Amino acid sequence: MGLSATIAHMALIDPSLDCVSLTEALCNIESVSLNEAEICAGIEAVLRAQSHLRVTRIGNSLVARTELGRPERVVIAGHIDTVPLNNNLPVTNDGEFLHGLGTCDMKSGVAVALKLATSVPSPNRDLTFVFYEAEEIDAKFNGLNHIVAQRPDLIEADFAILMEPSNGRVEAGCQGTLRIEVITRGERAHSARSWMGHNAIHDAGEVLRRLQQYVARQPVVDGLTYHEGLNAVLISGGVATNVIPDECRVTVNYRYAPDRSEQEAQAFVREFFDGFEIDIVDSAAGARPGLDRPAAQDFVKAVGGEVAPKFGWTDVALFTRLGVPAVNFGPGDPVYAHKADEQVPIAQIHSVEASMRQWLGA
Repeated sequence: MGLSATIAHMALIDPSLDCVSLTEALCNIESVSLNEAEICAGIEAVLRAQSHLRVTRIGNSLVARTELGRPERVVIAGHIDTVPLNNNLPVTNDGEFLHGLGTCDMKSGVAVALKLATSVPSPNRDLTFVFYEAEEIDAKFNGLNHIVAQRPDLIEADFAILMEPSNGRVEAGCQGTLRIEVITRGERAHSARSWMGHNAIHDAGEVLRRLQQYVARQPVVDGLTYHEGLNAVLISGGVATNVIPDECRVTVNYRYAPDRSEQEAQAFVREFFDGFEIDIVDSAAGARPGLDRPAAQDFVKAVGGEVAPKFGWTDVALFTRLGVPAVNFGPGDPVYAHKADEQVPIAQIHSVEASMRQWLGA
């Protein structure tokens, strides 16, 4: 990116803006997954202008660290990509909500983190700010994974906060996610002589029947009640309109509570779909709440004491795997994430920022 473009982005992402205006500015830089170069350059220019931060760029992800010699280090992280547009940019402001792509998931949280990074030069803890790419797509693209693979030292910490939308309260842990394809196989034939073949799509009816009869587990994990889900999300099959199909694939997403490991989740779906061929397409373990850790307890107490389970997967799981206790805490109701009418309450942006500032002694 040329100098003139960088200067333009420095003007566009003005760190002196309040968090609401900063959210609007960030959202209006389109950054659908794998298209984060533009927003990354803008954020990088802002961070490198801060003398109290040491900035490292890996791909289109940024790590900015204070080096104050504090006894505790905290990671504050957020992804800078979004799901694809759905006629929901530019952002609109009705005085109560910001509406538009990224407002909830999760550029309002990124705006809070960026505001803290630029306006709290001497926090009571050392801070590591992480702004990373490609969270919304397959894990192989995830910028946080790339940082861990290349420079794990950059995100060593005592505690981590993912600024994911959580309705302005702490959401602890996260569900695991497993995506599989349940495959039925048949034999091709001309549709005028269907009895000479075997219809694989018809066999998928049994797969759907089992899913309709599924009863979700609601286990209590460390005092929080999780709600699992097992759902067909895609179905594909067929060759031509005059051919009996010889294959059908039902893609199923299993969102499971963090009391189950990846291996246990895989064993469950294999048993559930016993008799069918299964391909495991994607798998990511969940994370237990970790509320027994002192750093987590202190943070929960500081920001109001309300805790809920995280329904969904976030990179809290990655930090948990690294042995770093982590929670989700950000503005926005996650129900609106990925929706055409995505929105975030303006009051929540202010309240999350205020809570974080108080906790950091600012």
